[in-house]
Amino acid sequence: MNGKRRAAGPAQKKAPKPPRTRKQKVLRVAKWVGIVGLVCTLLAAGSFVALYQAIDVPKPNEEFQDETTVVSYANGDKLGTFATQNRDIIPLEEMPESLQNAVVAAENQSFWSDSGLDPKGILRAAFSNASGGTTQGASTITQQYVKILYLNQDRSYTRKVKEAILSLKIQRQQSKKEILTNYLNTIYFGRGAYGVQAAAQAYFRKPASELTLRQSVVLARVLNNPTAYDPANGEAAVESLKAGYDFILDAMVGLDYLTEEESTKAQRRLPKFPPVVKEDSYGGQRGHMLAMVKAELERLGFPEEEVVGKGLRVTTTLTKKDMDAAAAGVKEARPEGFSDKNLHVGVASVEPGTGAIRGFYGGQDYLKSQLNWAVAGGQAGSILKPFALAAGIKDGYSLKDTFDGNSPITVGSTDVENQGNSSYGRVNLIKATEDSINTAFIDLTDSMPNGPEKVVKMMNAMGIPPAKAGRRAPGFPSRTRGLEPNVGVALGSATVSPINMATAYATIANEGVYAAPYLIEKVFDSGGKEIYVHEAKKKRVLDEDIAADVSYAMQQVIKTGSGSDASALGRPAAGKTGTSTNDKGRVVSSWFSGFTPQLATSVVYVRGTGVEPLDDWLPSFFGGDFPTATWTGVMTRALEGEEVRDLPTAVYVDGDAPETGHVPYTPPPPKPSKKPSKKPSDKPSKKPTREPKPKPTPTQEPPPPPVPTPTPEVPTTPPVPTPTDPTPSGTPIVGGTGRR
Repeated sequence: MNGKRRAAGPAQKKAPKPPRTRKQKVLRVAKWVGIVGLVCTLLAAGSFVALYQAIDVPKPNEEFQDETTVVSYANGDKLGTFATQNRDIIPLEEMPESLQNAVVAAENQSFWSDSGLDPKGILRAAFSNASGGTTQGASTITQQYVKILYLNQDRSYTRKVKEAILSLKIQRQQSKKEILTNYLNTIYFGRGAYGVQAAAQAYFRKPASELTLRQSVVLARVLNNPTAYDPANGEAAVESLKAGYDFILDAMVGLDYLTEEESTKAQRRLPKFPPVVKEDSYGGQRGHMLAMVKAELERLGFPEEEVVGKGLRVTTTLTKKDMDAAAAGVKEARPEGFSDKNLHVGVASVEPGTGAIRGFYGGQDYLKSQLNWAVAGGQAGSILKPFALAAGIKDGYSLKDTFDGNSPITVGSTDVENQGNSSYGRVNLIKATEDSINTAFIDLTDSMPNGPEKVVKMMNAMGIPPAKAGRRAPGFPSRTRGLEPNVGVALGSATVSPINMATAYATIANEGVYAAPYLIEKVFDSGGKEIYVHEAKKKRVLDEDIAADVSYAMQQVIKTGSGSDASALGRPAAGKTGTSTNDKGRVVSSWFSGFTPQLATSVVYVRGTGVEPLDDWLPSFFGGDFPTATWTGVMTRALEGEEVRDLPTAVYVDGDAPETGHVPYTPPPPKPSKKPSKKPSDKPSKKPTREPKPKPTPTQEPPPPPVPTPTPEVPTTPPVPTPTDPTPSGTPIVGGTGRR
């Protein structure tokens, strides 16, 4: 070796790995997803096992065993109760197979084969809930049974997990037949009925063992939502019931429970439903009270199941004194020989300043008729005129301003007349209200820009609900049928309830501050926790001085006008008479509504269906007679022991009138008279001094011109058409005044 090192050559590089193919990438991702998924599954399974071991089947809910909802008067005295847990447990053998199959088809078609859970349903519900869709429960019959008997009704995920675990445990402890039997003996069907035996009696007056296929399918549909699908709850409920009824029958065919022929035959019609039987505890006015309370609780968001079966404690605004006063006032004034079967009287008393409904009279014994005339009411007639008066003063007119009291008055193509076509000349608004002069109120409404709209707006603000309103809007009811902005709106063709009339007049009594009417003061759960308390909804809708002027004009109705019999009350009061006619000129309603500072009460008399004629039937149909006597009797008893308080005097608010020609009437000075000279004289005799009429003070109205003695009024007809209505020229419309 010569010792020389050989020069090193260049280093050789390793060949690069080829890039992963798309398939390799997918497989790699899938491997890791699988690993993560396996870990999550193991964790979830471990957690589920731990929860399964930790959660024991609890004792059945005690409150579900026997909880009665108690309703009380305002002072806490018991008014009545709602029946709860009306249940008669029966074995599965007494439940017709058609009923069992219908319930399975409606509620859980995989019931006989599933493990008590419906994984597909849970995923579907989870996706819908997570995506913001309609909240879904995805509960099987087993889960529903567990929820009812062992858990509560909240919709939290924690409760759903507990429900699922308990369902699996119950599935291991009870057979499918036992679960179905317990479920059908526990579930709520509406009408206070828990379980199929009570439901069969409540809906069809027969034991469950005698239910037909049609009847079984109805009960299977109703249990899903008793309020929405009970056929006694109106046409919409019947339509919803029928849709689900047909669906269940189709599902029963798919499950081989029925043949196509049997399903088609059953779908032709719903079964016949006997009249709803009311409990004796609902007799007299008590039934009307409890029905109103139940409806109002549901309007406030309490589901029917909670109202009748969760042991609520409900405090109402009603007082026994005012309820008794209403009943006694009606009985005292009712004309002899006219039973409550045909002559219906509705009464309502509302407290100014709070809106609390203190008393009412709904009419016939609730067990004989469930129609509450304190809510149904009748055509309003002239009791709506004070709202036109309020709108007119707000628009710039004064009580002293004069309007056309002559008859007829032509508006557009329509003639409006007073009773007997009597003319009164120019009359101020006090006289127009006192004697309820139709043409003056037509002139007032027509003299305001957009007058009809302003009158309707004033009505709505003061407590008369609009023609269209949401279910949760204030009012009993929450809308006023027929309330349209036409020039004759103040003559009262709209159908108004005594409760809403009393509320609106209470706004005047409360110096222009409206308070929404309400019936429920407080609600406590079965444990005594307050879960609802009324929050007053008040709003100033009328200037205090304008309210005083409206009140003053209405006081004259009782002092010297069409409602003078109400002066027998013996304390300051204001009010308005009213009657209304149909399109044939027949009287269909008679009213008196009025107030003192402490209470506003409204009374209506109607016949039969509420639109049948009173004239040529009652001894007198005028609002100044029987309705006024009823009002006086009710108020005398309701206010017994109460402080006598004054109503405001007139302020004579006077703004910028929107139209000229309505200045207060000023009588002409007397003509001078010449006295004969005692003896001839060359000196000219002195002319007598002309003494001007002293101007009225702010608390006096100017004397009106001489007018003929007004004759009794005849009430309003349906709405007076606006100038755009296709009414023939010269068509007379008689307005309601309620004259005695």
